[in-house]
Amino acid sequence: MPSAEPAPAPSVFPASSVFPAASGLPGPRVSLPYSWDEARARAYDCVVPLPAHSVSLDQGIGRILAQDITALQDIPHYASSAMDGWSVAGSPPWILAETGHRLSSGQAAPVVTGGLIPAGTKAVLRSESGQLSRDADGLPVLVLSESARPGEPKGGQHIRRPAEEARAGEVMVRSGQTLNPVHIAVAALAGLDEVQVLGQPSVKLIFTGDEVVSAGLPEPGQVRDTFSPQLAAVVRMLGGAVLEQQRVADSLAAMTAALEDSVDDPADVIITTGATGRSSADFLRAAVAGLGGTMVIDGIAMRPGHPTLLAEFPDGRLLVGLPGNPLAAMMGLLTVAAPLLARLGSRELPVTGEVFCGSPIGESPGRTRLLPYRLVYGLASPTKFADSGMLRGLAAADGVMLVPPHGAKMGEAITAIPLPWQRP
Repeated sequence: MPSAEPAPAPSVFPASSVFPAASGLPGPRVSLPYSWDEARARAYDCVVPLPAHSVSLDQGIGRILAQDITALQDIPHYASSAMDGWSVAGSPPWILAETGHRLSSGQAAPVVTGGLIPAGTKAVLRSESGQLSRDADGLPVLVLSESARPGEPKGGQHIRRPAEEARAGEVMVRSGQTLNPVHIAVAALAGLDEVQVLGQPSVKLIFTGDEVVSAGLPEPGQVRDTFSPQLAAVVRMLGGAVLEQQRVADSLAAMTAALEDSVDDPADVIITTGATGRSSADFLRAAVAGLGGTMVIDGIAMRPGHPTLLAEFPDGRLLVGLPGNPLAAMMGLLTVAAPLLARLGSRELPVTGEVFCGSPIGESPGRTRLLPYRLVYGLASPTKFADSGMLRGLAAADGVMLVPPHGAKMGEAITAIPLPWQRP
C-alpha cells in the first residue's frame, strides 16, 4: 500500500541509524519515541485508503458498501400470485381455462404462490376459499367455498403488481452500510451478481517464541500460546481480514524469510508478536532493515507496549510489530494497528471516550500508562492483574484508560479506549 507520506517524520528512527550495517543489531537511539497521541495519529495518517472493488455476493457480508445497490429492473418485474389458488376474472362460478391463456370474464386458472398471473386476471382466489363443483350441464366449475370471506375475492386481491417493491433505477441500499445477509439478498433481488465494497486490509499474523506451547500444561521455561487463539479475532473486530497465521523460530533468518514478499503472500499488513526489544535476542528490527524496510514508528512513550513498531517495506506492505508480553501486545494493537486498519479500510479514526478516575494515580514521567479499568458506581478504577505479561485484568475490564504522565486525581476526567469486543 503506497504511503501517504513519502518520508518519515523527524522523530522517526532512520533505518540507517538504528541498524548499523556492520552488526545488523539496533544502534543508539537518535530521538525520543512518539507520545501515545502522536503514534496513534501517525499510524492513521501514514497511509491512504485501499481502493474500492467488486466482490461476489457471498463475499460481501460484513463489508462496507461503496456504491449504492440499485434495482436493475422493476421488482417484481411481472405480476405474480401472493397465494396458492386460482386466477379469476369476473364473478363466480368460473369455468376452468387452460393455463397460460388470457382469461375472459367468468374464467379461472390454477396458480401457485409466485406464479405468473395470466392476462385478464382481476384477482386471486385463495385455495381454501374455492372448491371445484359442476354446473347444470355437468361441466367442471370453480365456486366459492363455505370458508370464503364476504366479498372475496376483491379486485386486485392477492396479486403482487410489477414494481411494488422497487422501480428500475431505484436505490435499494445506500452506500456506507455494513452489509448484512438481508442486504445481500436485496442485492440479488435487484439483479446484481456482485457488490462494490470499500477496500479491506488483508493481514498476515506471525508469532515468535520458541518457549511457547500450544496445548497442555507448559513446563518450567515454557508458556502457553495466548496469541493464536485470540489475535485473529481481535484483528477482524478492528476491520482486518486475516489471511494467514504463521509461527516462526526465534531467529533472524526465520523472521526474514517469513517477512519476504511472495506471490502467495498478498497481505497488506503483517502483524508480528515478540522480538521488538533492543537486546541481542531481539531480531525484528534487523529483519526489517535487511529487507529495506523503513521505520515509521519505533517505540512509543507508553506503558505497557513501549516497544511497539510500525514499518513500511519498499513494496508498500506494512508491518506492525507487537511486544511479546500479552497485555503489552494488546495495548500496541489498540494504539497502532487499530488506526492503521481503520484508515486502510476507509473508516474514521477509532473513537475514544472519557471516564472519571475512581482513585488517585501517581505520575510516571515521560509516558502514558494504559490501564484496564472497571467502572464502579460510575468511576473508573484500575483492575488488578494488569502487568504487561498478564491478561486477567483485561478480561475483566470495561475499557482502557490513558493516564497522562503527571498522573490523575480522583474524579478527574481522562481519555479511555473502548475494547473492540465491547463495541456495539
